[in-house]
Amino acid sequence: MAWDSSRPVPWQRLIREWLVYAAIMSAVFVIFFRNSNLLGAIAGVLISGPLYLAFGAVMAKFGYQRTRLKDVRSVTSTDTGRDSRDTDAPRSKPAPTSRTGGGGNRPRSSSKRRR
Repeated sequence: MAWDSSRPVPWQRLIREWLVYAAIMSAVFVIFFRNSNLLGAIAGVLISGPLYLAFGAVMAKFGYQRTRLKDVRSVTSTDTGRDSRDTDAPRSKPAPTSRTGGGGNRPRSSSKRRR
């Protein structure tokens, strides 16, 4: 897709996602790197915020929209509400392949071999 300056940027969502990431990563750094210098690790997490927001804004202007869990749940809930005839219908037999024995790659019998 092409750049479109009129596309909205979901700032609230981007900020919320980054805050969740920052909280989790800060907790991981505090737990695992307790004895080392935490200042650099926390500074790196804080610096990642503007970078994440800028990259997310550019991707939004190009038209990228990541699928939300809410959307995924609504799709799966409509799939489970299908008619029972669709789910109970027998599946057709797949086409034979060399792995399923229908391929014709069987070795020839010894009486047909030429010497």
